[in-house]
Order: sequence, then C-alpha cells, then structure tokens
Amino acid sequence: MIPVHPALQRWLELSEALAVAAGTGARHVHAALQTRRSAAYRTRRPGVESPLWNLCATLLRGALRPYGAKARLARYLGIPPQRLSDFLTGRRRLPDAELTLRMLHWLTELRTGRDVSL
Repeated sequence: MIPVHPALQRWLELSEALAVAAGTGARHVHAALQTRRSAAYRTRRPGVESPLWNLCATLLRGALRPYGAKARLARYLGIPPQRLSDFLTGRRRLPDAELTLRMLHWLTELRTGRDVSL
C-alpha cells in the first residue's frame, strides 16, 4: 500500500463513500425509470379510470337486450358472441380501436332506426 498523507486519507474515504452512494442512487433511478416506462405501455382496464368505456358498455348492454341482438352484433363485428360478452364485462379481453368504433357505429345506427347487422 502506498503511504498517504492523513488529511488526504479522509478525502479519499469521503470520495469512495460518495462513489458508492452515487452508484446506489443511479441503480434506484434506473429501476424507477424502468418501472415508469413499462407502466406507460400497460393496457388500460375498465374501471373508475375509464368512464367513457363504462358508459359505452352500459349503452351497448341496453341495446343488446332484445333477443338475437347480441348474435347479430357479433356477426356484424366478425367475432364470436362469447368474445362480445367478454368485452362488455371487461373480464379477459378488451376490443381494439377498430372494434370499438364499429360497436359505436352499430349503436348509433340502431338509435336512428337502422340495424346495420341485418
């Protein structure tokens, strides 16, 4: 070991402690950024944070009460009726943007008196 002046020894110890603290802080910041970045790409699920989807699903459920309406809408969308049920209950799957727009189009047309699924 190389002999070091006692005053310089304290500065060397302080710099080593600062280097360890900086490395630890950098790891924490990196972990926090990774968590934040991956959270930004998560799929939003129906709930309190999605009031428009809740309203859309409520309106669709009301329009699907007549016998055969759910089967006709599923046929119009090109999906199985069970998947449509999954969409409206928000259990396993959610529709993509195109299917959501087609559901809204169907609902709008139905309210004007035309059923585009016939």
